[in-house]
Amino acid sequence: MSDTPIADYAFLSDCNSAALVSKDGSVDWLAFPRFDAPSVLGRLLDDSAGHLRFGAVGPSRITRRYLDDGLVLETTIGTHEGVVIITDALALGAGERDHSIGLSVPHLLLRHAVCQSGEVELELSFAPRPEYGFAVPLLRPTETGVAVRGGPDVLTLTTDIPVVLDGGTATGRVRLHTDQTAAVALQWAPPGQVPPPVEASQVAPLIEDTTQAWSSWASQHQTYDGPWRDLVRISGAVLQGLTFAPTGAIVAAATTSLPEVVGGSRNWDYRYSWLRDASMTLDALWVAACPDESGQFLSWLVDAAAADLSSGRPIQIMYGIAGEHDLAERTLNHLAGWRGSRPVRIGNGAFDQRQLDVYGEVLGAVHRLREQVFPTDPMTTDFLRGIANAAADEWREPDQGIWEVRGGPRRFVHSAVMCWVALDRALQMADELGAEPATRARWEQERDAIMDEVLTRGFNRELGAFTQSFDSDTLDASALLIPIVGFLPGDDPRVRSTIDAVEASLVDEHGLVHRYRVDDGLVGEEGAFVICTFWLAHAQALAGQTTRAREVFDRTIRLRNDVDLLAEEYLDGEMLGNFPQAFSHIGLVNAAWAICQAEDAT
Repeated sequence: MSDTPIADYAFLSDCNSAALVSKDGSVDWLAFPRFDAPSVLGRLLDDSAGHLRFGAVGPSRITRRYLDDGLVLETTIGTHEGVVIITDALALGAGERDHSIGLSVPHLLLRHAVCQSGEVELELSFAPRPEYGFAVPLLRPTETGVAVRGGPDVLTLTTDIPVVLDGGTATGRVRLHTDQTAAVALQWAPPGQVPPPVEASQVAPLIEDTTQAWSSWASQHQTYDGPWRDLVRISGAVLQGLTFAPTGAIVAAATTSLPEVVGGSRNWDYRYSWLRDASMTLDALWVAACPDESGQFLSWLVDAAAADLSSGRPIQIMYGIAGEHDLAERTLNHLAGWRGSRPVRIGNGAFDQRQLDVYGEVLGAVHRLREQVFPTDPMTTDFLRGIANAAADEWREPDQGIWEVRGGPRRFVHSAVMCWVALDRALQMADELGAEPATRARWEQERDAIMDEVLTRGFNRELGAFTQSFDSDTLDASALLIPIVGFLPGDDPRVRSTIDAVEASLVDEHGLVHRYRVDDGLVGEEGAFVICTFWLAHAQALAGQTTRAREVFDRTIRLRNDVDLLAEEYLDGEMLGNFPQAFSHIGLVNAAWAICQAEDAT
């Protein structure tokens, strides 16, 4: 059973797949060659599911940082004898720069150590366990390290550290003195292919090339220069790192089944592309970085969803990163889960839920990025016009809402608001969408009808707040999005009283916001949601409450770990949920921008 705190992990990405590295130098999550592939290293979810540790022997002092606004990790380790620096990266393609990063990667994990002073003993422990730990492969020595055979993955470990093989594990130790180095590289290849081994001497130059690739991306993309600049920039890099470069799809998080509460069953697979999360990511990248990849994401979305819409089926709330429709959920019963939090799930059973808010998220992001998106091809234009028509047709119908409740469908206020957003933005883009006069008139009629119903049935006068569903007395943090999406201005009295009601009822003793406080059809409690707390700061900024907004923002960013990463939730003093979480970093970026804009306006 894995019990390493989630906050102990750093995130590596080649914009195809992801790795998580603990403070003590153990790669406990790695899925080659895609984010959603079966893990080859999975100790994050069970001690038996594989790891690759490269770190100091004995007690040490650890400091970490990312290099040059990218996702190359530098760890400085101090022992009683000396100091060593280990640099880790998932290699980008040789010479990849700017917009091309991630398009042609070698599926290669790189780890390089250099002794800065004194002497330090390092330990290497390699236990590959493909297929989420189902397979214990055969290890064979090679001239450059270790060959791994067994299962669908061809893995090759290169190292200049002498290793001893014992069953499915390779171990070794080396003592480095000042300026001496050691290197480790783990390469993946598909069945039947064995790429030329990476030499240990190549590891440092490959890491340097990857560092330069991220630096070139940052220099072209990281344009934000307001308050909390460094945090916004690392969030921009995280969001880019959660992007599957070959298609433009954006995953919600790098992991599966990290729980919302220790020992609980709210354990979901987030390695797919939610239209909501991906659209919000594009919106955040408009602030934090360059949104030029929006066209590629939109192309992926059209390929995945246009056929659904044209055939009369609702578009799915999520698709696989190559456009897959079937994301059927299953349980991996052989894994104990992080801190015994079972079940461990792959796939996501919410993929066929009805969630009407996605229409607004997609058209909202397209509207924000219209300069990058238009002009576009007729198929894409038809698809976007079809989304607006679907919002006009369906907004009165019940759904599962933004939080994917697994109980019965309801008429959620947020879903209606986002259908309003879909129609409002479609009307603003009517010329680009080629909408006929009759279509525009219908969009306007339905948009206004949504506004009327939300204001009459979605606002509870006794509570002084917009509620979770129509004719309800239940508060929901999603009501904070009403000013954020422009449904009402931030200084509207109903918005301000909703902000006050959320603060009074949904904020816990740590000043963090919970989604809601009612039974949602799932067993167990959950923590405060990081993005909801950023929404509070964002809404306060729009309401002109900039001092309160800064206080909430500063309180929320204290939840980040030592390399500025955020999980989904926070409970009992620690991070919970899948990691790193796109939603949380989106919230940080947009709240920082809103506070900056509000302060500049005063």
